[in-house]
Amino acid sequence: MSSPGMPDPMAKRLGYALKRAQHALRTWMDETLRHLDLTTPQYAALSAIELDPGISSAALARAAFVTPPTMQGIVTNLERAGLLKRSSDLSHGRILRSELTRKGAKKLQEAHVRVEKIEAIAASFLSPEEIRNLAAQLIACADAFGAANPSRSAGKASKARSIDSMTLRKSRP
Repeated sequence: MSSPGMPDPMAKRLGYALKRAQHALRTWMDETLRHLDLTTPQYAALSAIELDPGISSAALARAAFVTPPTMQGIVTNLERAGLLKRSSDLSHGRILRSELTRKGAKKLQEAHVRVEKIEAIAASFLSPEEIRNLAAQLIACADAFGAANPSRSAGKASKARSIDSMTLRKSRP
């Protein structure tokens, strides 16, 4: 199915279809999370902290698909809002570990409810098995793009894959 004004051959391109789905999801998430005074990258950071309490800012940046300096600003804003707390790593003092506060956990649960409604609508035409298969196929595509991209290191692809795996395991019933 092509978009209005979009030539049919373009609609058949995998990259275009992926970007179109990602853009639609991101736009809707931005609008929905705005009512909770959160951005989509902030939601991604809080979600990663929930999955891996004590996660470093560098790992948060990878999980949220932003640069480390951008994540530093996100973490600072979340800390100022009282949604997370940071503490020095016991073995490496320069690394700061992030954990959710009670307020952060509560806000994240509210955000999860809203985001899950968005995802449920997007997946309403798929069976649970089809959803799992689609998620696995999308992760495989991301891994293939990462492996084939000469400017991306294998370490980054591996770390992103581990976050994806944690997310899939946690989301399964």
